[in-house]
Amino acid sequence: MKRIYMDYAATTPLDPRVRKAIDPYFDKAFGNPSSIHSFGQETLTAVETARKQVAGLLHAEPSEIVFNSGGTESDNTAIKGVGYALKDKGTHIITSAIEHHAVLRCCEFMASQGFDVTFLPVGREGIVDPSDVKKAIHKDTILISIMHANNEIGTLQPISEIGAIAKEKSILFHTDAVQTFGHIEIDVNRIHVDLLSLSAHKVYGPKGVGALYIKKGTPLIPLLHGGGQEEGRRSSTHNVAGIVGLGKAAEIARMEMAEEGENITFLRDKLLKQIEQQIDDVDLNGHRTQRLPNNINISIKHVEGEAILMSLDLEGIAASSGSACSSGSTEPSHVLMALGLSPELARGSLRLTLGKYTDEKEVETVADTLQKMVSHLRSLSPFGKGA
Repeated sequence: MKRIYMDYAATTPLDPRVRKAIDPYFDKAFGNPSSIHSFGQETLTAVETARKQVAGLLHAEPSEIVFNSGGTESDNTAIKGVGYALKDKGTHIITSAIEHHAVLRCCEFMASQGFDVTFLPVGREGIVDPSDVKKAIHKDTILISIMHANNEIGTLQPISEIGAIAKEKSILFHTDAVQTFGHIEIDVNRIHVDLLSLSAHKVYGPKGVGALYIKKGTPLIPLLHGGGQEEGRRSSTHNVAGIVGLGKAAEIARMEMAEEGENITFLRDKLLKQIEQQIDDVDLNGHRTQRLPNNINISIKHVEGEAILMSLDLEGIAASSGSACSSGSTEPSHVLMALGLSPELARGSLRLTLGKYTDEKEVETVADTLQKMVSHLRSLSPFGKGA
């Protein structure tokens, strides 16, 4: 049985070119970049090359890139780092109700520490209204954190408009770009961000490594204190192999992102069209066009999402019902609930995310298999159509 992977939003396979780039840094080039001898200088050069590669994809300065363990650390560093650095100026933070848990839980923690946090609502398509952001701002507002694209429903947020509002009000702006980095064009200057989170494993790089873009002059207290690596912004011995992999993945994305995006968008639209034609009572979650090129999130009525996932998995098809970081939760998705879906519809959701290794034959197989699964499950369920 051929297995089909439709969960690229959770993680991506390592690009063979990335694997080739990082291999030497496990044994041959193993020096500590903080060491002054030739072994250390060799790996330091590799780290700085990767820094330039990541900065190039973001149109940033290399000195504005801080390497770390991934998206969760980046989000926590941005929110806690700015919050504690500016707490004497104000304690108000603005975010949205559909952020990744790395932002939501962090903001909830900040609220427990005496900070005032506003969680903005979204409409049915999952978009934050910039006017709501503007209305929420007051004299104590120090940070706005709105994700670039939602990891569950794929909706792209009006980041440039929100960033312009933040800039006008002299408020720092952070965006979680874990889902968009390497997949759509990002110019940190045009979208007016001061901090941006990214992760390697969402862009065909290794797991356990990421980076935080910190605009020059942004006040921030580091989470980790120690040897003073990353100019004191993130102490810890560098994960050289991981950093090299992130840099190589960024370099590849810079060259191939546009063409790859067109191909994946074509396949996504083909898959969605087939699903909507072959299965009744299916609703697309999120904005139909203002979304990530690879994302389909649907609610299928009269059937349970968990049953769909298990049935697909038995047929060798990997999908998800939402964020991989909360896959063990029995609670309905906070994102879908924020869109106004009932708990039943939220639990009946299915996320299919494509990648650069997805082909047209796989898309057709998934659509046909899903149609058969849904028909079978509806016939068995007491909540099935016509019951």
